[in-house]
Amino acid sequence: MSEVRLLTREIGSLAKPSWRVKTFAGRPLEEADIAEAERWGSRLEVEAHDELVEGLRAGSLSPGQIDDWAAIYAIRLLERVGLDVVYDGEQKRTEMYDHVAAFAHGFEPRGTVRSFDNKYYAKAAVVEAPSVDGPQDVEEFEFVRAHTERAVKVPLTGAYTMEDWSYDEHYAREGALGGSKERRYEARRRFVSDVAAKVILPNVQGLVAAGAEWIQIDEPAATTKPDEVPLVVEGFNEATKGVEAKKSMHICFSDYSALWPHVLELDDCLELQLEFANRDSRELGTSDEARPGYAETLRLFKEHGYPNVGLGVLDIHSDFVEPAELVRDRILYAVEVLGDPERIQVNPDCGLRTRSWDVVYEKLANMVQGTRLAEEALNGAPTSASA
Repeated sequence: MSEVRLLTREIGSLAKPSWRVKTFAGRPLEEADIAEAERWGSRLEVEAHDELVEGLRAGSLSPGQIDDWAAIYAIRLLERVGLDVVYDGEQKRTEMYDHVAAFAHGFEPRGTVRSFDNKYYAKAAVVEAPSVDGPQDVEEFEFVRAHTERAVKVPLTGAYTMEDWSYDEHYAREGALGGSKERRYEARRRFVSDVAAKVILPNVQGLVAAGAEWIQIDEPAATTKPDEVPLVVEGFNEATKGVEAKKSMHICFSDYSALWPHVLELDDCLELQLEFANRDSRELGTSDEARPGYAETLRLFKEHGYPNVGLGVLDIHSDFVEPAELVRDRILYAVEVLGDPERIQVNPDCGLRTRSWDVVYEKLANMVQGTRLAEEALNGAPTSASA
């Protein structure tokens, strides 16, 4: 048997540094903001970071330069903690929904709405069939690739989430009040299909043509309406149709039991990257009782055999720093349930933008260390994992 090696990855977003946020909001920087740029530049050993510090103090940097520095800092953080696969923490994007809605034709802004906690997003209405003039994220990807030697995974918001999070002032005309359930469903299906084929697929094709080897489709809204999970699948398939690259889907904070058997129809999907740690205990151990956040969903993967698992091992809604031994035990439990370590790779539950960089650094460093401990155990080295 070949040696087990588990890839470690982020999911997508990191918090934006205060000096980036305030610059784009037109707010003056305080000395504390500049001190943070110096602190993290030194800690991450960012080359020539003194140029950023001096530029922030002098107010001489353009928004584009600020964006570049934020992306470089995020890349260096992910590299420094030891991740195998990186991106830029989505530093150059506003927010996962608005990033797409503001770029594509067919959407008009309709104000902000609360998503969770005190987090808000700018919600838009679709007023005509969405389309784009060309791929959106090629320049962003090329910047990341030019600034890292690690493997790169590109996160993109999925078609179903764009449909579910938008007001519908176009397709719903055919499924309006008085319309049958079937007509309303068909209206939503056409909305998803148009976003997938006319907005996301051109982006994916452009990214792959530019050298991207891994595309992650993010669908946080996947089980909002359980009877519409087939639309999630259709959106993924249409958005990645004919693409020669790794393709995966990230879904978080959902009723995962609603995904099967529909996800069996995903075309060439490497894995589902799911949230588990948020539901789990903080106790060590590899028994069912010790791992309540993993047992039920992992058995769905075991029963159906497809896709593979992107195992969430960090709770992104807490500052609790998971010990490496807890990460190890979560991984070993998953291997025990699935019976095949090759079906598992490791990541946080979701993007870590809700946590400070200090917390993120410690969490991710422990995630990598815990993954290495799990590998040692699986490859026959002595382990102190609890049963």
